[in-house]
Amino acid sequence: MSCMTGQRSGRSSTYRERNSTADRALDILSLFDDRRLVLGGQEVADALGVARSTAYRYLQSLVSSGFVEEQKPAGYRLGPRVFELARLARKGLGLSEVSLPVMEELKESVGETVLLTRRTGSAVVCLERVESDHSVRISYERGHVLPVNAGASALALLAWAPPEEIGRLVGDDDLPQFTETTVTETGPLLERLEAIRKDGYAISRGELDADVVGIAAPVRDADGDVVAAVSIAALSRRLPPAKERSVIVAVVAAAETIGDQLRMLAS
Repeated sequence: MSCMTGQRSGRSSTYRERNSTADRALDILSLFDDRRLVLGGQEVADALGVARSTAYRYLQSLVSSGFVEEQKPAGYRLGPRVFELARLARKGLGLSEVSLPVMEELKESVGETVLLTRRTGSAVVCLERVESDHSVRISYERGHVLPVNAGASALALLAWAPPEEIGRLVGDDDLPQFTETTVTETGPLLERLEAIRKDGYAISRGELDADVVGIAAPVRDADGDVVAAVSIAALSRRLPPAKERSVIVAVVAAAETIGDQLRMLAS
């Protein structure tokens, strides 16, 4: 007898859990889609398998909490609380989550490795990498630290740093040299950064790695500040000058797309 009572109790508990007001509220919210932007009371009752009065009670609970609002005479539509939660969900996305899908598209478009980098003090850190399908690949791993004065992504990040910070980072004419074409003197480097700001992108040819061409563009946040750079890195033989313009356009567009999404998330 006690065993039977326990079984009934378990089934009753499960039934109550499955039919709680919270569950019914979620069921109602799940009914909305692109084809059903407004729900009627009877439509909700039929979908839940409950009386119309019961469905109305659930709907009024959602109305009082702002998840649903009444639209007379048609029925009910999603309320402001849903949009607020959606905004918070978007805001919770990080730079990497926003950037990776765009980086994947860029990789497919240009066929080269795509990097997302960010400046930290006097160094540049690789945050994300989307690897190309080429058999000979360029190895910049996540977490890889790059110098601030060489390579397209580093120069793109440095170009839009505050002037006093640029002066502090490159003002000693004793910058590290990695190849014969690395810019190591302050004057020429400042001229280079000014040209990058004017162009809106950076391009480097063999300045960090002798056989690598890099193209980078800045990513701006909702305040217009440069928070990262998107770049491609390719062996020079795979990116001749005749192909550079189309890749530049693609990289700049990708950076702008990420920036647009960051601004949307912050709105």
